[in-house]
Amino acid sequence: MMRPIHRQSPFTSVLADPEAVSAVRDVAPEVLDSPVLKNLSEFPVGPVLSLILGDEARVSELVTRLGAFEDTSPQPPEEPAIVPNPDYEQRSAERGSAEVVAPSIATTDRRVEIVLRGPSHGNPFVDVELTAEFSGNDRAIHVGGFYEGDGRFVLRFLAPTAGKWTYTTTSTARTLDGITGTVEVAAGTAPGPTFVADRFHFAHRDGTPYVPVGTTAYVWTHQDTDLQRATLETLESAPFNKIRMCLFPKHFMYNSNEPDRFVFERNAAGAWDTTRFDLDYFDELEHRLDQLDELGVVADLILFHPYDRWGFSRLSKAADDRYVTYIARRLSSFANVWWSMANEYDLLLTKTSEDWDRLARLLQRNDHVGHPISIHNWVDLYDHSRDWVTHASIQRGDYEIGKRVDEWRRTWGKPVLVDEFGYEGNLDQGWGNLTTEEVVRRFWDGTIRGGYLTHGETYYADDERIWWSKGGTLHGSSGPRLAFLRRIVAESPTGRMDPLISDWDVPWGGVDGEYVILYFGDRRPAFRDVDIPTGMRVRVDVIDTWNMTVDEQPGIHSGQVHVALPSRPYMAIRLRAVPETELG
Repeated sequence: MMRPIHRQSPFTSVLADPEAVSAVRDVAPEVLDSPVLKNLSEFPVGPVLSLILGDEARVSELVTRLGAFEDTSPQPPEEPAIVPNPDYEQRSAERGSAEVVAPSIATTDRRVEIVLRGPSHGNPFVDVELTAEFSGNDRAIHVGGFYEGDGRFVLRFLAPTAGKWTYTTTSTARTLDGITGTVEVAAGTAPGPTFVADRFHFAHRDGTPYVPVGTTAYVWTHQDTDLQRATLETLESAPFNKIRMCLFPKHFMYNSNEPDRFVFERNAAGAWDTTRFDLDYFDELEHRLDQLDELGVVADLILFHPYDRWGFSRLSKAADDRYVTYIARRLSSFANVWWSMANEYDLLLTKTSEDWDRLARLLQRNDHVGHPISIHNWVDLYDHSRDWVTHASIQRGDYEIGKRVDEWRRTWGKPVLVDEFGYEGNLDQGWGNLTTEEVVRRFWDGTIRGGYLTHGETYYADDERIWWSKGGTLHGSSGPRLAFLRRIVAESPTGRMDPLISDWDVPWGGVDGEYVILYFGDRRPAFRDVDIPTGMRVRVDVIDTWNMTVDEQPGIHSGQVHVALPSRPYMAIRLRAVPETELG
């Protein structure tokens, strides 16, 4: 049965068919001569056409015509799912007899680990299913277990409330089935994991606002130990509280090294054994996650990506399901975890919308905490209205990114994170040579409008040690300026920014009636006559976002105020409501 070319088919399938090439020539002959096509012929048809043509009507027409031709690209292997073996242990094995190692006391929002010492014959990764129900405070939480080698089966639990939590196991292995126990959980001081709050924002479980100011170092945990340590040392003094990072290694420019460890083990023939996980890899990853937590940094874990020479982007559905299930059960008890289903999902040629729905819901079923989850695009924006998507994660290198934030908030009614808008650096690629000034301007513009942006740095290095991919050391100068922005946001009454009714030429953001910021971007007015919102009496500050200064203007103002400005770019005006108690 013919598989027709579609939007996600690689353009190589078009180029391999003379009649398909002729169809392209009839509708859009410029496509065949475009340098974009020469460089990206292995990329998907729809996004490549969008980049070249910039006209979605013509793109749709051409994709429809190409549907008459065959997609000849190789497809991932398919294999049946492995069902856990109900006869894994002999009937003589005593039910619930496994040795249990569990803490007698724990604290809220700190990982509780219960180890059951059971059998190890066959392949326990797939032969044994283990789950438990934790009950406490009139609440039941379902937790999936995982195998950790040497007969160790593990249940990890992140208790949301203090009190006595009772657990009961269910397993296809008789010795692991029907075990009960209790854990006394005391109230801890950790703020807890983060969740969506007030529709467009985030907060920790204890209610503390969480304002993500992120960075990107895709494969920093796949580097040598010294470079990983350097990354952590850099983060210790950097303003970032979230880092985007991949679980699989990356094959792309400036990424030629071979990692020491991978998610899966290899079999005797050297091929990936997707039924067994590399436990040393996970031990090292978890050590790094704990270190990030100590620094107050959330790990935004990217489950899939297309930049791959190892075959991880083209696994079978059954292998993908095993991987996602194991990841969720093993890592969801880390309070500082977010999930990103994919980086540039629209470049993963063999996964459909149905695949992403299946994998995301599988992840959520096995994440007993309910961490934030999203998916990231290359060209085609994902439909973030999907019920499993908690927030929008977007790539868009757009000068007017702030206006796009306005649009996306209205469209999806969810928090908007622009996780990739270009990088501060000097690479030859357009996405990797933004000036520091432009990075900071985009951060301010998007933040004022209620969005959250993510930093990245791409300064060329002969040794390929570039922060955006491998971490290490930051060389740019945006960091202190983003720390200053973070401070200005934290000084608002809510610790957040929301878009406010604005002038036609200047965005206003803050907290309605209490805290207002007008941001001028790269324009350079000599003054501004500001109409103070009705009912507000305010102090006025002039903020230099580049030089990181705040100059309070004399007096308390209402009505209209004339604010002198220094005729240079990157200035802002702040209005702070004066409490009635100070007005007398």
